[in-house]
Amino acid sequence: MSRLTITLNDELHQALKETAARQKRSITAIIEESLAFRGIRTRGSARELVARARENANLSEEDALAIAVRETQNARGA
Repeated sequence: MSRLTITLNDELHQALKETAARQKRSITAIIEESLAFRGIRTRGSARELVARARENANLSEEDALAIAVRETQNARGA
């Protein structure tokens, strides 16, 4: 597992700590959930998503990948 150091303003850091305590979750879990919500995925999970989409929609790999890229860009506001 990788480690990451980030800098937050004091108020946001305190709010994050309070939220973690209130929800009985770790700060890591909250940050990971937030990243997933923003559409940030590992390559493996992205490939799984494309594979499931292909199975459900009977698309070629090329068409499924094009849709996945477009939807990811839309979700990120690119």
